[in-house]
Amino acid sequence: NSSFHQLQSTFILNTICIFFLSLVNLFSNNQLLLLFFILGKRKLKQPYIHMKMAYRKIYECIITSSLATTFHVSLKLLTIGISSVQRPQGSYLLDTLHSLFFASSSSEQKYFIVVVHLGDPDSKWLDKMTSSISILFKQHIQARQLVVINTPPENYNPLKNLKKTFNDTSAYVAFRSKQNMDYAFLMNFATNHSDYFLMLEDDVKCAPEFVTQIVTTLSAWERKFWVILEFSQLGFIGKLFHTKDLPYFVRFLLLFYQERSCDYLLSHFRDLRMQQKPIRFSPSLFQHVGSYSSFDGKFNILKDKEFEDDDIGLPSNPAATIYTNLNVINNSLLMNTYSFDKNFFYSKEVKAGSHVTVILDRPATVYRVQVLTGSKVKRRNQLKEGQVELGYDSTNLIHDCDDYILLGMLENGILNKQVLSEDSGKKVKCVRLLVTATLPCGLIVRNINLWVKENLNNIQKAIGVSGSEQVGSRVYRDNKTLKS
Repeated sequence: NSSFHQLQSTFILNTICIFFLSLVNLFSNNQLLLLFFILGKRKLKQPYIHMKMAYRKIYECIITSSLATTFHVSLKLLTIGISSVQRPQGSYLLDTLHSLFFASSSSEQKYFIVVVHLGDPDSKWLDKMTSSISILFKQHIQARQLVVINTPPENYNPLKNLKKTFNDTSAYVAFRSKQNMDYAFLMNFATNHSDYFLMLEDDVKCAPEFVTQIVTTLSAWERKFWVILEFSQLGFIGKLFHTKDLPYFVRFLLLFYQERSCDYLLSHFRDLRMQQKPIRFSPSLFQHVGSYSSFDGKFNILKDKEFEDDDIGLPSNPAATIYTNLNVINNSLLMNTYSFDKNFFYSKEVKAGSHVTVILDRPATVYRVQVLTGSKVKRRNQLKEGQVELGYDSTNLIHDCDDYILLGMLENGILNKQVLSEDSGKKVKCVRLLVTATLPCGLIVRNINLWVKENLNNIQKAIGVSGSEQVGSRVYRDNKTLKS
């Protein structure tokens, strides 16, 4: 029948790429004219869906022969995708972009590209938003770290007479259906620019060094199967894909665009790709900051409880045993590294392979680690070539862990870093400070601080105290050598 043949037809996805390559001074009054580069047709082969696609230039290209180039960036590790539409109460997009670049260092920014899809048909809003982005993020545009795309309205499936499911109103069904297509167009454009794709929304705050946290997680999961890694508890925020999987998800979104919202479709897609449970990490790297819905503009505060604000509070340093293979000098005590006073641990001869290892009495969910080395005032005796590693709950060893995963390298003798952990993952048992190059002088370790999430009731029950009694006394055993 005709519907069957319609499902067997193909469609052409045409994406107009508005690439902010350069802002040039063309007028005597210093007006800046944005150069738009319209890419040619991008084809997405699809034998199961029919979509009416028409190609239309909505912006005229104004280019000179010296600037007439096609859009090209070197392959990155990560593409960060954001789709945005006009909101009744005002846009959060500019704040989101500012947070994204502010939370990443210049070295981190070399590893990603940001693609923003402006999915609103209002030409006045598009002009205003592109102008604002071009002014505020000129540096990132010129460095080819930021690309903005737009899809013409006629490229979308019809948004009338849609299926009403889950008792949703016709208006909301149309909204979520268009949103699914917005994400599909964005992801289709992003398939060739990186190894991984991170989906964000246009109203989020990013945690500092979120790129490094993601890279560390990818390293730990390099040999494990996964389809989607989740760095936020909410909606479509912080979802990481292999870019090779994007074409499949794009087709999935377009096939079921009117049936369900994107986050539900994502869950079904994950199941079909044989990842049966979410792989979610905490603390979250992204916080939802929008107060008004992009659908109807209603006031709606939705916060991720797993996101850490800047005020992280005091460290926990739960009961633990501390081991080292370093020689102790004079009255220097190893326990000083794990206490909250101003004393420190000092060792004169420090060779590559030396370590200080904290082994927790009870494996715990450690969400932040801080290591401070060197004198506090003059910064002498720092560990400049060292790293911190995490060992997880072991069934084979009592005084050590089976294997360790790198948390991070020390910079200027310091490490201060979040630990991303799976909801159902193993708990940390060991934290090891490892020397990677022999020091020409002695080493001062001021503090090894841990922040731990624990269920207070379970702890009290385990040690038999009431809520008014002190919980979690700290134990230190110093000057012991860990067997290799």
